[in-house]
Amino acid sequence: MNSKVVGMLIGFVLVTGATFNLAKYAVQYFSAASAAGWRFGIAALVMFALLIIQKKVRWETIRRHGITYTILGVVGIFGFNAFFFFGMNHTSPLNGALIMGTNPLVTTILAYLILKAPINKKQTVGILFALVGVTLVLTKGSWEVIQTLSFSKGDLFILAGNVCWALYGVLGRKYLKTSSSLETTTYTMIVGALCLIGLAAFSPSVNPVTTNVPIAAWGAILFMAIFTSVFGYLWWNKAMEMIGAANTAVFFNLVPVVTMLISIATGTPVTMVQIIGTIMVISGVLLSSGFLNFGKVYKVLARSLE
Repeated sequence: MNSKVVGMLIGFVLVTGATFNLAKYAVQYFSAASAAGWRFGIAALVMFALLIIQKKVRWETIRRHGITYTILGVVGIFGFNAFFFFGMNHTSPLNGALIMGTNPLVTTILAYLILKAPINKKQTVGILFALVGVTLVLTKGSWEVIQTLSFSKGDLFILAGNVCWALYGVLGRKYLKTSSSLETTTYTMIVGALCLIGLAAFSPSVNPVTTNVPIAAWGAILFMAIFTSVFGYLWWNKAMEMIGAANTAVFFNLVPVVTMLISIATGTPVTMVQIIGTIMVISGVLLSSGFLNFGKVYKVLARSLE
């Protein structure tokens, strides 16, 4: 895996990890539907402008893949973000990140079922290693927390969004092989944005007077629109195009770690167990992506136990 792909995916991880905290803040002032509508309305305009500026509007591609763009826009943009913002109304950023941390596992399973992509030992070990790390990070290693972990309405919404996001990557990989990452991101985003704006039109705003929304809340919407939606989706789709769905998805395990670090920066204390969990998450990603050799790691662990 080359450094360009890794750089794009690390960028995606950083902006997406911040999105959980920003979304939780934004829905204090916007309804879930209006927050998603503003975010993707802005993002879709930016993406379409980029496509026009680069003179990459290919009508033949639109005609060929129009139905697929529509389905992916409804599933991956509208479905994922509607569930995401509704979920963030009823759960914490860390809970949301923990549930989304299972995305590599969901994506790998769907890629196996839909793409017939084999699941090798390296991917399996890396994903399981990272999942254990995510659990340690977000539960602080407390067995009581794990035992009492319950799913609220918000958690179930996030889980549904998780499946939508996995389907977006896998179906795009299967049916849009001749579509560039820029085209895929732009056209699916336009479809999703129109759906979200339509939903927002029939949803009451949390704050009926727009002037009462602080600049910081608008800043959160703008950050999510430009960095998470425009750059994040472009980086993600490009990585999918270059290294496949399963190898790309494993990087999503790092998202909860970023969310945790931001939460710590805003006052949440960190424990040694969480630090160990963070190391496990990063190690799991490195194992799955091929940067660490599992055989060598196993030998080192075996020697340390002798």
